[in-house]
Amino acid sequence: MDLVKKIGFTLIAIYLTSIVLNYAQHFIMNQVSCNVGKKMRSDISTKINKIPLKYFDNHNFGDTLSRVTNDVDSVTQSLNMSIGALVTALATLIGCLIMMFYTQWIMAITAIVSSLVGFVLMAVVMKFSQKHFVARQISLAKVSGHIEEYYAGQNIVRAYNNEDKGLAEFKAQNEQLRKHTFKAEFLSSLMMPIMSLIGNIGFVAVCIVGATLAFKGTISFSVVVAFMIYIRLFTAPLNQIAQGFSGLQSAAAANERVEEFLGESELSDESGKTAKLSNVKGNVEFKNVHFGYNADKTIINDFSLKVKAGQKVAIVGPTGAGKTTIVNLLMRFYELNSGNILVDGVPLSDTTRENVHNIFGMVLQDTWLFEGTIRENLTYGKKDISDEKIMAILKDCGLGHFVSTLPYGLDTILDDNVTISAGQKQLMTIARVMIENAPMIILDEATSSVDTRTELQIQRAMDKLTQGRTSFVIAHRLSTIKDADLIIYMQNGDIKETGTHTELIKKHGLYADLYNSQFANA
Repeated sequence: MDLVKKIGFTLIAIYLTSIVLNYAQHFIMNQVSCNVGKKMRSDISTKINKIPLKYFDNHNFGDTLSRVTNDVDSVTQSLNMSIGALVTALATLIGCLIMMFYTQWIMAITAIVSSLVGFVLMAVVMKFSQKHFVARQISLAKVSGHIEEYYAGQNIVRAYNNEDKGLAEFKAQNEQLRKHTFKAEFLSSLMMPIMSLIGNIGFVAVCIVGATLAFKGTISFSVVVAFMIYIRLFTAPLNQIAQGFSGLQSAAAANERVEEFLGESELSDESGKTAKLSNVKGNVEFKNVHFGYNADKTIINDFSLKVKAGQKVAIVGPTGAGKTTIVNLLMRFYELNSGNILVDGVPLSDTTRENVHNIFGMVLQDTWLFEGTIRENLTYGKKDISDEKIMAILKDCGLGHFVSTLPYGLDTILDDNVTISAGQKQLMTIARVMIENAPMIILDEATSSVDTRTELQIQRAMDKLTQGRTSFVIAHRLSTIKDADLIIYMQNGDIKETGTHTELIKKHGLYADLYNSQFANA
């Protein structure tokens, strides 16, 4: 009984230690997987700020979003579930190997050789199934991208009665995802039956070899019984390893997509640039600028232009003429193929992008407001702006009354509970630029979503804003740029006509034809 008590207390101690170690293992793996997920999301977020904008010309936002959400989640979940199981299985496997060699080396080698076949088969299955795991993640990204676009454009989908076509496209992509998922999971699920079969074969092999050695008197029958237990303990971890590798395959496929994104080429390092634009007057010069979004197709051809400080420059022309492209190059969103752009005689290529962005205030045709207070949206990137100044600018933009009627005024959070029109959104982006108070202004169809009366009010506010500042205005409503100091008519990336409104009308050229066409039916 003393020996029984000793064994009993030893087992209790072992089980209690096992509980503590299991808890520690789960705690550590939860910490590791959460930290890995956090780091991957942070790396992706940091990477987005470093890659050129041309990346998004060839990749949809749904695919990028899927890398941040689906792929990262797949990696963290697989790590959490698989690594712990693999560690436990390997520890058990090593323990069994030590005991088997300690007990009888011939039977130990028999058990190992019979199990090697299982590892070879497992490697073959992994090779064929890995491509389906990668295809599954790609299909998942396509489904996510379709849903993101489809849900964001619900008003357009319904306006054109395109629900059935959108649903059919989703079903087709969803079916592709199902097929790749089925193939990946089916092939990976073969691992456990294979390892179970190999374990049974190993059991039979140990019995045969053990019986032969026992008949020869090399070992006792008790050793055969012990090995029958060892082989079961030895093959159980093999099943866990097979299951763990299946989970790691999914993680590897997702991690491959994340690493692919993190490996994208970044914007060039500008830490060594010393030129800095400060106290900007606003003299701008384009010198023989050539540019194309694709290397084999040039959009801007030998563009040259001089703009004096304080001038209001209007860029007009048909769709696809290169108007917005000129503005993108001015902001250094894209790099020139050749030529140069100078501000106050300093080439923009010699200054940092941050410095260039600081000297421009920009209103785009597409409005962008985030979920936050009105104050946070208007003072984006700025600090210490008084409420009085904000309200004065809002009044100039025709938003003063609207904001004052809101329950919390400037502290009202712009979310789904606040109804705000497209025109009001655009007015807020204009107010944001006025608060920015940059030395130069870019307006890309800044009044396209507002009514005529509000447009006149904005024009007065913008005239006050652009007074004494160099400004570039892209407009399709030619009536809004009649007072521009210089009007540039562009076509196919080239300047066709330049001059004031009066001068261009007298020429009876392309600008005059475009202007008259807008009032032909008036």
